[in-house]
Amino acid sequence: MLQPPPAEPGMREEEVDTPALLLDLDAFEANLDAMAARLAGTGARLRAHAKTHKSAVIALQQIRRGAVGQCVQKVAEAEALAWGGVPDILVSNQVVDARKLRRLAALSGIAKVAVCADDAAGIDTISAVAEAAGTRMEVLVEIDVGAGRCGVPPGPEAVALAERIAASPHLTFGGLQAYHGSAQHKRSIEERRAAISFAAEGVRRTIEQLTQRGLPCPIVGGAGTGTYELELEAGLWTEIQAGSYAFMDADYAANGQPPAFRQSLFVLSQVMSAPRDGMAVLDAGHKAVAVDSGLPLVWDRPGIRYVGASDEHGSLVVEGGAQPKLGERLRLVPGHCDPTVDRYDWYVGVRKGRVECLWPVSARGGMA
Repeated sequence: MLQPPPAEPGMREEEVDTPALLLDLDAFEANLDAMAARLAGTGARLRAHAKTHKSAVIALQQIRRGAVGQCVQKVAEAEALAWGGVPDILVSNQVVDARKLRRLAALSGIAKVAVCADDAAGIDTISAVAEAAGTRMEVLVEIDVGAGRCGVPPGPEAVALAERIAASPHLTFGGLQAYHGSAQHKRSIEERRAAISFAAEGVRRTIEQLTQRGLPCPIVGGAGTGTYELELEAGLWTEIQAGSYAFMDADYAANGQPPAFRQSLFVLSQVMSAPRDGMAVLDAGHKAVAVDSGLPLVWDRPGIRYVGASDEHGSLVVEGGAQPKLGERLRLVPGHCDPTVDRYDWYVGVRKGRVECLWPVSARGGMA
């Protein structure tokens, strides 16, 4: 059930109900502008990953800055974006259930929609659904470039799947999906560079073999906030699928946060208990902030650390600086922005301490 928004435009930040998903609009807009400026003239376009923001409002702002469209992981996310006016969507994942594929095909009347495949049987199912729906679906072959998750090996297996797609009268071969997810979070630039060099070799080899078989490869999609500069250097990727760059989080900060981007996403929390000096408890625990990539950071309060979470409580230790007061609002930097966003129905957009806007997280909970 959609919850009522925790704020109203014009409110001071200190009046926002907590916990709340706070978006610093100046930092957020600067991040969107920085990515648009970086990609300008490179030959690569942004297909921003909506699994991060789950918002048609944010997607359209990225598109206005030159993004070719959005990618998503789930059909439900594609539906929420298409219904919200996003015109070009890639499901950068495998969809093998015919019912889900029928939902995806039904979007073709309002948006351009593509999907990934890494199996011949999956391609045949997509083809059958497209035929029944009277539409033509674009399919990308996913190759495993080192993540060890989805995707066939680069080279002949990928080419065989591309030929199968191209041979279907109901499908169009769109190119390659070549995303190395785990490389985004390798802590050193040397580790990330080695991972993307390995990925690039597989991409290059596959493109060469596709060309030998007379198959153009219009899209090579992949890259993320942690490695996109390296994919740009390789010169093979045509679509950059970064998502977290718009918000940033504590895990990316541990990498050495890309200097182009600022922290814009926060969980606004409130001190609910401070029974003794040196500690305090916030109203933001597991249900308010994701901890799969580590505990959140307390923003702009040196000497205060978030040290533990339970369902509804976040424990702080105070090792220096002022003791937090009962009722005081503190901003938290999530360890992982994507699943933190999925806990909320609303973004509270703030600028210079005032609430400016409220945006729905329209694809929240889109798991199907």
